[in-house]
Amino acid sequence: MQILIIRHGQSEADLLKVHEGRADFPLTECGIQQAHHMVDWMKDRYKPEIIWSSPLMRAKQTANILSDTVGCKVTYDSDLMEWNNGVLAGMSKEEAKKKYPEPINGHRPHESVEKGESAIAFRMRAEIMLAKIQSVSEKYNCLAIVSHGGMIARILHSFMELPVNNEYVIKTSDTGIHLLEYRVEKRVIHFFNQTSHL
Repeated sequence: MQILIIRHGQSEADLLKVHEGRADFPLTECGIQQAHHMVDWMKDRYKPEIIWSSPLMRAKQTANILSDTVGCKVTYDSDLMEWNNGVLAGMSKEEAKKKYPEPINGHRPHESVEKGESAIAFRMRAEIMLAKIQSVSEKYNCLAIVSHGGMIARILHSFMELPVNNEYVIKTSDTGIHLLEYRVEKRVIHFFNQTSHL
């Protein structure tokens, strides 16, 4: 089974310089164009038979553009949403620095921002989501997941069985694509953050 993991296009929050997370911003015109370019690059190379997507607008719009082109169903699951950043959602980065300064050594894995999600809880959500998708999608040869940078990083860490605390930062640009594959006795990474369509 091949899994294409795709980040949404540029959202309005990127221009407003606010913390996004669970704040629900739509794509910008640029983000919509990025999604179309991504689909144009992908349509002759990979044909997902089902798309799993976060229901947040920026991911949903990206997934729908892909779905309209390849002609497959989109399944929305709230567990694919971005990190729950609690009180920071939608707050300007400047204001957040004053009201909720980051601890000197960062939050411990079990700690969270007020009303938010800890690193352990976030990673566990990714583990469960990846296992769920793999389990219910066994009949498909190729599927796509459309999500967010933070969630995608946790899914990739889960796929590689890395610990919650690790030094690997896997960047995902707007509409960046990763390709993973489950084989009988191994897990294959074909590529990370494919962005030649931009």
